This record gives sequence, C-alpha cells and structure tokens, in this order.
Amino acid sequence: MIPTPSEITVGQDGTVPIPMSILAEAGINPGETLLAFSDGDGRIALRRLGDALSDLVNGRPL
Repeated sequence: MIPTPSEITVGQDGTVPIPMSILAEAGINPGETLLAFSDGDGRIALRRLGDALSDLVNGRPL
C-alpha cells in the first residue's frame, strides 16, 4: 500500500479526527484501543495498547 498523507485539524475541544484511510494503512480496526504518546522529537505516536504493554513488560521502549 502507498502511504497517503492527510491534513487534519485539531478541534477546539482538543480532538483530532484520523481518516479511516490512515487507520486502514496501519492495520488498525474500528473500536481498537490505542496509546498516544510523544516520541520527544515533535512527533505523536500511536500504538495498539496491547502491543505497547507487551513491549513495556518485556523491557522494550515504546
């Protein structure tokens, strides 16, 4: 699949709608719980909660 950038806008209430096409490219399904965090370099990262917890339990960084 060819990644397609999408422009999004942070709403006044702080929410950010992520287009379904972006989620589909990442293999994320509707209803899936994600962990959002700053990677410290100005980027925001999203990880499946289960994957992130597994990494942390096994001593790997997010």
